[in-house]
Amino acid sequence: MSGIFADRAEAGRALAALLAHLRDDPVVVLGLPRGGVPVAHEVALALDAPLDVIIVRKLGVPAQPELGMGAVGEDGVLVINREVVWQAGVPAAEVAAARDREQAEVAARAARYRASRPREPLAGRVAVVVDDGIATGATARAACQVARAQGADRVVLAVPVAPPGWDDRIGGVAEELVCAHVAPQFRSVGQFYADFTQTTDDEVVACLRAESGTAAGPVGPATPAAPAAPVAPPGWAGEVAPVAGETRLAGYLTVSGDAKGIVLFAHGSGSGRNSPRNQYVAGVLQEAGLGTLLFDLLTPEEEPDRANVFDIGLLARRLSQVTGWLRAQPSAGNAAIGYFGASTGAAAALWAAAEPGANIAAVVSRGGRPDLAADRLPAVTAPVLLIVGGEDSVVLDLNRQAQAKLLSESRLEVVPGASHLFEEPGALTAAATLARDWFITHLPA
Repeated sequence: MSGIFADRAEAGRALAALLAHLRDDPVVVLGLPRGGVPVAHEVALALDAPLDVIIVRKLGVPAQPELGMGAVGEDGVLVINREVVWQAGVPAAEVAAARDREQAEVAARAARYRASRPREPLAGRVAVVVDDGIATGATARAACQVARAQGADRVVLAVPVAPPGWDDRIGGVAEELVCAHVAPQFRSVGQFYADFTQTTDDEVVACLRAESGTAAGPVGPATPAAPAAPVAPPGWAGEVAPVAGETRLAGYLTVSGDAKGIVLFAHGSGSGRNSPRNQYVAGVLQEAGLGTLLFDLLTPEEEPDRANVFDIGLLARRLSQVTGWLRAQPSAGNAAIGYFGASTGAAAALWAAAEPGANIAAVVSRGGRPDLAADRLPAVTAPVLLIVGGEDSVVLDLNRQAQAKLLSESRLEVVPGASHLFEEPGALTAAATLARDWFITHLPA
């Protein structure tokens, strides 16, 4: 092979030939947006496997943006190249600023790419992470770590082109490394493509739609998404605009026609419907046949006021009002309703579940602060599962005290080795599995 590909599609076909041994495995192909997605699209077609994205962002050195000093990804994954940071003399404050900026971009892209389809669950499956090439390897490493955090049983990193020694740079984040062409004279990924035109967001969305069968014809620019609708028909997934009193909020509703229950997510402070952790948990619930509604408890105008973020009464009232809105939708039917709350959102979920006539079938708290709803806890009638990380000692004590005040069925589950954000490998998967089993048990058909 000369090492020159006509375009990303040709590179993907060349890579697919090297991955043919995976065809009978439970594979999910994960493209790195943007340029890795057209490559991954060809691989997914060849392996007859589902295609999804795994979103990471490079942290560029301020004076040399093309030089990566690290990367951030979904589920809070952070990879820092300490040697580059030291050589470039980047202060810790600038590294932190770059991290926050790019993490916000990760959340924004996740919202765009997954507006009309849930994330592909990775638990127990082989994650094939695909990019259009590797330079420093920081983004690829971060992507593999995200796949691992989402529960992949095995991770394969596959790229069309990379420099010598690329496998050493990647380290042990993947069980298998596949490269179509290792190039001794490597200057940049683009030099190995005749056409290296920048991939657009619309093209990424078009690849995902084509793979899922929601678009016909050749892959091209995607049709702009329709405005959020306040009412969703049965068996529906996409953007909705739930109403809480006089306030219209933003959300994503996923529900099948035969869903045995629908779980509403109450996010923690500083988070929202785009929370990658909640999106991951939602994907696990959806795979089990449950509907999910992820929505913002506050409007963009309300969020900057920190008093609103910690006003548990306000958040609980919003959750109760959105629950009423959901029950009026054709898509909800007579489905049982459950609440999943994280951090301060758990307090809002318990507060709302304690309201007279709430009729909530089950509540799950992940890393929650049920103590913030202490006075309401004895009035909760729904079965409550409290999930806490074993390393989150302060919150663990608060949950133990809160459980003592619950009169309904309750259980406290501690995930060993997990911190407050469940960032450790396998921790979020363990929490999602516990939540799934609790809802399946307690949400009646």
